[in-house]
Amino acid sequence: MSPLTWAVAAVVTDGSGRLLLCRRSAGARRWGLPGGRLRHDESPADAVVRAVRAETGWVVTPADLVGLYRVTGPQAPAPPAGRCGGRPDVLVHVFRAAPTGVDPPGEPVADCLAEWWPADGLPGALTRDRHQFGEVAGSWRP
Repeated sequence: MSPLTWAVAAVVTDGSGRLLLCRRSAGARRWGLPGGRLRHDESPADAVVRAVRAETGWVVTPADLVGLYRVTGPQAPAPPAGRCGGRPDVLVHVFRAAPTGVDPPGEPVADCLAEWWPADGLPGALTRDRHQFGEVAGSWRP
């Protein structure tokens, strides 16, 4: 059994129904919901506000919890004693949220390209877990 990492993500929509997505400059360069890992001293709601601001520059207000999603890594044999294993299992708290202003009050500090996307024009290169993304995205479509 791999360790469990707790994380957050946000379905952030603006007044015209567009969705805020983030694309990292490293790795597979796919679009996904902004978010990050929980710190030991914060609640999931506080973590999503911090993580979205760090990745996108936007300050958001969480409205409600959309769901909890478990993301698992590929099954791998147990590592030798004293060695790290594969990717951890991640439990993601996904919130619906709205920006607090019309412009981001700051610059993102994470390595993320943030863009607003209309409901009928989502990018083709979405995160690996598209079925979960589709479920979550369905909660914001106008």
